[in-house]
Amino acid sequence: MKLAIQKERREHERRVAATPDTVKKLVAMGFDVTVESGAGDASGYLDQAYQDMGAAISRDLAATVKDADIVLGVQRPLEKGEGETPLGSMKKGAILIGLLAPLSNKDQAATYAGADVDAFAMEFVPRISRAQGMDVLSSQSSLAGYRAVLDGAAEFGRAFPMMMTAAGTIAPAKVFVLGAGVAGLQAIATARRLGASVFATDVRAAAAEQVESLGATFLTPEGAEDAEDAAGYAKETSADAQAKQTAMVTEALKTQDMAICTALIPGRAAPTLIDDAMVAGMKPGSVIVDLAAEAGGNCTATKPGEVVQVNGVTIVGHLNTPSRIATDASAMYARNLVNFLTPMITDGALAIDWDDEIIQATALTRDGAVIHPRLTEAADGS
Repeated sequence: MKLAIQKERREHERRVAATPDTVKKLVAMGFDVTVESGAGDASGYLDQAYQDMGAAISRDLAATVKDADIVLGVQRPLEKGEGETPLGSMKKGAILIGLLAPLSNKDQAATYAGADVDAFAMEFVPRISRAQGMDVLSSQSSLAGYRAVLDGAAEFGRAFPMMMTAAGTIAPAKVFVLGAGVAGLQAIATARRLGASVFATDVRAAAAEQVESLGATFLTPEGAEDAEDAAGYAKETSADAQAKQTAMVTEALKTQDMAICTALIPGRAAPTLIDDAMVAGMKPGSVIVDLAAEAGGNCTATKPGEVVQVNGVTIVGHLNTPSRIATDASAMYARNLVNFLTPMITDGALAIDWDDEIIQATALTRDGAVIHPRLTEAADGS
């Protein structure tokens, strides 16, 4: 079985879908691994390191994916007219696995089907116990939360911890984390390690215990609704609850030095957490780090891909934050892929159980047809 690792071609992407460590594991599973030359350069993994673990190095994309049974990538392939894509060189029936952003690019699934490629979207891995090691959203969000604090600290004109010196005492910075999911909790932990006084909010009541266990203060309006669905995700709240939450956030921001926004909804524009009026009420010198910049931003003043200043407030809108810590992000993502592939291999041969709930949750196309319910429903207009 041939497995190919392609070099990423989308802007702002520095990650790679395999590391030398995971190549060693893939070879042990029975794969002949081919890595496109330079695929790991931006993540600190050089061609020689892959070769040392048993991979072949290929000169270009077409040669890399030719005859491959499985092609691994980070982001979705470039579309026709955008640049070089692996789809035209992949053999019929080959498997493509990556973060394919299917809900934001629903038409591209038809392209996979038209190329007779069986495509699997890693962001659709279900959050069940046996799939925890495959959960790319959690692994990448955790690193994004960590990096968000570092990016904010780099823009902040003061120190984070309290410092008592002969010249006087420096008060600890106040950091407000909006959203206590995976990214938010890691941001809380990181800001606490740096010595900040941390506050957080979330519409899910269950988040309070997690926030407080990390040493932060949980903020919620009096009489707040619990907006958690059966799967543990945040759900939409009533207009009254939203108004109360907005009022609470507005007042809290006036006293904070930094706000970190983490709210993302796959396939939809990011919800607004901080509007222009809230920004105007913040202290000069404060910082907002918006992890939802790629989806339009949680802050109305965010400029995706830029760091801007509005009324003395610095707003950080970096794109693809996990890629800003590419070495570790690649390592975690690559392990997620190995864990995803492992159940597909039996006695050194590919044996996909199409009835498995993880396969059914992630498979977008099969045998030249789009099969994922969320995509077929969209195509039917239902």
